[in-house]
Amino acid sequence: MNNTYNDLVHQTFHFPQEGFDTNDKNTLLFNNVDIKALIDKYGTPFKMTFLPKIGMQVAKAKKMFGDAIKKHKYGGEYFYCYCTKSSHFSFIVEETLKHNVHLETSFAYDIDIIKQLYAKKKINKETFIICNGFKTRAYTRSIASLINDGFKNVIPILDNKSEFEDYKKSIRSKEPVNIGLRIATEEEPTFDFYTSRLGIRSRDILEFYIDKIKDNEKFRLKMLHFFMNKGIKDDVYYWSELNKVLNLYCQLKKICPELKALNIGGGLPIKHSLNFEYDYNYMINEIVLTIKNVCKKNKVDVPDIYTEFGSFTIGETGAVVYSVLDEKQQNDREIWYMIDSSFITTLPDTWGIGEKFLMLPINKWENEYQEVHLGGLTCDSHDFYTSEEHINAVFLPKIDKEKSKEPLYIGFFHTGAYQDQLAGYGGIKHCMIPSPKHIVVEYDKEGNLEDWLYAKEQTPQSMLKILGYIK
Repeated sequence: MNNTYNDLVHQTFHFPQEGFDTNDKNTLLFNNVDIKALIDKYGTPFKMTFLPKIGMQVAKAKKMFGDAIKKHKYGGEYFYCYCTKSSHFSFIVEETLKHNVHLETSFAYDIDIIKQLYAKKKINKETFIICNGFKTRAYTRSIASLINDGFKNVIPILDNKSEFEDYKKSIRSKEPVNIGLRIATEEEPTFDFYTSRLGIRSRDILEFYIDKIKDNEKFRLKMLHFFMNKGIKDDVYYWSELNKVLNLYCQLKKICPELKALNIGGGLPIKHSLNFEYDYNYMINEIVLTIKNVCKKNKVDVPDIYTEFGSFTIGETGAVVYSVLDEKQQNDREIWYMIDSSFITTLPDTWGIGEKFLMLPINKWENEYQEVHLGGLTCDSHDFYTSEEHINAVFLPKIDKEKSKEPLYIGFFHTGAYQDQLAGYGGIKHCMIPSPKHIVVEYDKEGNLEDWLYAKEQTPQSMLKILGYIK
């Protein structure tokens, strides 16, 4: 039996596959980007964003929903929204907006981004801005300022009953303002609590609408919103929650004719392993058909469907690339490969929630493989990565320093969502591990791949200034 890393991958998975292949030098290609060439040019560690993937993902979702709507003769429209909290970087948000999408916000400072995007003519006052999250006073006032400035499709999603009072005081629009209500969904049995802390409990929705919104000429209930923390998955839990929300929608629709939108928050999954399988078409078809059937049963018109895709939009754009600095044999069974950065500071999901990303070596595919543990540079005992999503182990090529002085390079892929938002971009990191350089890859006007350096590796001077050692 062959035992090179190349043989291992081909014997275990269907390979090559979308986004991943190797070239004639036995080095990895990610969306046809030669990662080894980027290493030679920039060094490691670095983060990379492959911008064209954004448009591919948006087009994929729009086509699937469009096909499902046509197939089932669904009477509503579909609207794609991007969650800014997934990544606030301007080059990410602006690239996303090129593909005719709308935006979802989570905090007051998001509204400042909205104003900057409008000033740069990246959006207009017709763009839908779905305002989610538990609102501080600063947030509600910022939302009100957008509405007062003539943004016609800003929809505040009420997360609690008292939020409505802020809008009554601060919004001065002469036209009725569209608002939404977020339903507090039940969590999975494995959670520490039964019901989400976000949203209004479902038993209070009808009463709140009748008492506070129904006869208020200043506001119209436009949208019902629910969010599934686990995302859109084909299991009893998801379909049960969706049906509960749909039945509540139908009850509201009968007394609230202006209600016209259902926001199915919680996103589609992305590939975190080469053996990833998910039938996107099936799920989207079933969602559209379920909504139609429940509405038909209750004799109400179907709603327009809104989705808020964050990870699905940008997750598969990202990669983080490291060098293996050394190999350490700590006992008879455990071999450690030490990387030139930290998982805690660059991929906090691996540390905080045990997330598994798609991990592959960049070079040395022709070498034999072995089981290893990956260790980061911090002194924290939890700065490690020891298992993949599909197996309770990590296999990588052996390092033969006598055969080749070139280090082993490894990459974690589909890391584009949330990692910088959680770890914090720049600033002070654990053990003062610097934020790595960030490379952006996109197509030029002629359709050729080009790369550019968005940010250099963080310097010690920048940290010392924050800490007060340098004035």
